[in-house]
Amino acid sequence: MHCIQISQKSHALIWSDDQQPIPEPRADEVRIRVHAAGINRADLTQRDGLYPPPEGANGTLGLECAGVIDAVGSRATGYQVGDAVCALLAGGGYAGYVCVPVVQVLPLPKGLSFSQAAAIPEVYATVWQNVFMDAALKAGESVLIHAGGSGVGTAAIQLCHAFGASVYTTLGDETKISTCLDLGASHCFLRHDGSFKEALLDWTHQLGVDVILDPVGADYLADNLSLLKEDGRLCMIGAMGGMRAEIDLRHVLMKRLKIQGNMLRPRTPAYKQKILQALLINVWPLFESKTLTPVIDKVFPIEQAMDAFDYLASNKTLGKLVLQVRED
Repeated sequence: MHCIQISQKSHALIWSDDQQPIPEPRADEVRIRVHAAGINRADLTQRDGLYPPPEGANGTLGLECAGVIDAVGSRATGYQVGDAVCALLAGGGYAGYVCVPVVQVLPLPKGLSFSQAAAIPEVYATVWQNVFMDAALKAGESVLIHAGGSGVGTAAIQLCHAFGASVYTTLGDETKISTCLDLGASHCFLRHDGSFKEALLDWTHQLGVDVILDPVGADYLADNLSLLKEDGRLCMIGAMGGMRAEIDLRHVLMKRLKIQGNMLRPRTPAYKQKILQALLINVWPLFESKTLTPVIDKVFPIEQAMDAFDYLASNKTLGKLVLQVRED
């Protein structure tokens, strides 16, 4: 079976036949003939040896894919051979075939291509888990989304706007502003222009926000806590700006703040099923009505995975990158 292999010397990504047979699904799994796979920053980290897959997970890169089911385990229900689907994976998406627990599979949204659907599972599940399940964002509340031009950021802007929240975002590139405003952000701040804290206080008339979604970490922690309203919630999904920071506990205590951290990949299939079923009920109709559209910067042939990773590492991307394994 063809899959992406990582050169131990150069960390180059090579699409080649690893001489392994096509995998057989376990009783509770289905096998997907992969047409496209989404790229996530976690893939870069794993490629560089800094983010090993969870114990027992497929060691091949790829946390989401879309394709057609071509085998069904004996206890896997709800899908049959020939169904077009997308899936949230713990690994293995950068391959010709991948087996996945059936509870981590969703039908392809009507009207979307495989490449579009491959850009959905990881980022929309991440946003739903953090912002809507854990932080319980409600219509009428306000949210600050850092790195709004990323895959998670563009998904978060769309979802929060669609469910009635006021959306603010920080960006690293002026060329991304118009897209983020079109997706539903009220205001965008370029992080190179000074303090996002002062800008956001100005936009909110010194009130701050109810929820913050942050992949940056330490560098933003102090300002994030100061910007949250009473009973505010800080959702930490990364630490690109450092792992260690001091906390002013006065903000946490006096405003009854909640700081929550999450990593989706190591969670159990049963937990992932809860998120995906919520997406199917609440979000899939928005894709099918074109209220939401996955934002894709570029689709690369799987043979050009190295070029795609270099592009993602440049931080110039707007939305998601996708690897095409087979023609849509």
